[in-house]
Parts: sequence; C-alpha cells; structure tokens
Amino acid sequence: MSLHRTELGESGPRVVFCHGLFGQGKNWTQAAKALSADHRVVLLDMPNHGRSPWTESFDFLELADLVAAELGDEPVALVGHSMGGKIAMCLALRHPELVERLVVVDIAPAAYESGREFVGYIETMRGLDLESLESRGEAEAALEEAVPNRVVRSFLLQNLRRTDDGWHWQINLDLLGEEMAALVGWPGEELGDASYDGPVLWVGGARSDYISDDYAPEMDRRFPRNRRVLVKDAGHWVHSEQPEVFLEVLRRFLP
Repeated sequence: MSLHRTELGESGPRVVFCHGLFGQGKNWTQAAKALSADHRVVLLDMPNHGRSPWTESFDFLELADLVAAELGDEPVALVGHSMGGKIAMCLALRHPELVERLVVVDIAPAAYESGREFVGYIETMRGLDLESLESRGEAEAALEEAVPNRVVRSFLLQNLRRTDDGWHWQINLDLLGEEMAALVGWPGEELGDASYDGPVLWVGGARSDYISDDYAPEMDRRFPRNRRVLVKDAGHWVHSEQPEVFLEVLRRFLP
C-alpha cells in the first residue's frame, strides 16, 4: 500500500506531517509552505482518508507501520495531530530509528472515554443522500442542522468529491464508524514497555481537554525527553485556530 503524498521544498531537513480524523494532508499546507524554504516537507494522507487507500481494519500499530514504510531510511521530524498524533507516537515507539524528533499536537498516549461526537459526524455524513445531491452548497445546507459550526462543517465537507459517476465520500466512513472504540483507544498493552528517547514536543490547545495532567505519567514514561507548550485561545485544532503561533513554536523545535 502506498499513501498519497504532497511534497514541498527542495533542501534542508525532512519534516513529515500526519493529519487527524476527517482530515487530509493538505490541512497542513499553510505550515508546509512556510517551512518549505529551508525544509523538505511531506504531507501524507493517512490510510482511509483523502486519496490514500482504505484498510480492512483500524489498528494504530498497523497504521504506524504503513506510514513508516513511506519514510525511507533518512530519519525525519514527524508531526502528528490527534489521530495522526497517535499514529506518529506509535511509529516513534516501534521504529525509533526513523524519527529524529517528534511533535504531537493535542493528543496524549491514552484511551479516551468516548468518540460520541465523532460518531455523530459520521452518522450525519453517511445520512447524506449522495444520489440526489446536485451541488456542494446543497450538501452544506443538508448538514447545517446536525453540524451548526460552519468551520467544522466545511472541514467535514472537504471529504466530499464529485466524479463522472456522481458524489462520493473519500473517507472510509463505514470502517471508522465501526472501529470508533479502537480509534479513541490506545494500544498500550501491545506496545509493551516501548519508549522513545528522542526529543518530543507536545503542542496543546489551552481550551482543549485532550491533554491533561492525568496523562503526564504515561507521556513521561513513553517519551522521557518531552516538553509541553499550551497555546492560548486554541482548542483541539491548534494549527488551524492559531496558525502563526503554532508555526513559531514548531520552527523553534525543528532542526
């Protein structure tokens, strides 16, 4: 399986970005363009998202191995948000020789209680009548009641594509809905005592509850050389809500 990628920049250290649930590699375009003057940047579509192939099951370790296969032999700076952050953490723990340093954006090495909000989005997207749909504007109007936040609605609708035979979701909604327990989980037992001793930066949103003091012991055990930054006036999508601050924090950490 080969993942869809976008590459920017011709020289400098390599930086690879992994997006979160419902996202695509292009979500990182603003940061990637800013870094491309002195870095070689790779934006990957995660499996079951964007233009990358679909898998038959959802397993963070398997997904991490698929991303690892895309990296080659040269160690990279690996950046992951949310679901992509968990994939990036698993990759660093399983293939530390491939990761020169790690940036984890608003997620912890932990199992979360519920993915109810995500399930609701999936059910809403699956409920859209694609056969009768005539325009993207019509799709947005159909989602408005269930997803009142315009930013979130636009984010979800980036997964909607029109081809010669009609409208389609690029994202694997059926699998992600069925595997939500695995998606919000964390493969701690399968990882055993694995740890990663490279430098790690956690970037959290001050208005988000995805990173809390409760998760600090596991963060420190798995990633002993970590430091943490909380970005003011940002929630879960730190890099979208405070792009300039996020980029500055990232630049200071990258080689």
